[in-house]
Amino acid sequence: MKKNDQDTSLFSTGIAPSEDFEVDKIKTTNVNILLNRVRLDQKRILKKRIIFSIILASLVSSLAIYFII
Repeated sequence: MKKNDQDTSLFSTGIAPSEDFEVDKIKTTNVNILLNRVRLDQKRILKKRIIFSIILASLVSSLAIYFII
């Protein structure tokens, strides 16, 4: 025979398991951080394109000089 106080389980300790404390916090994102990230990405892409075009131009010019001589 069970006693009534033995019927409690670990999950019914008074705190609802589905209660989410993180939902109440409002998440905000700083727009300046996002804009700075976009600017840095654009600068990085521009540097890659410049380096690629310099390498390509030097390759083409070196091939042209080789075939002329």
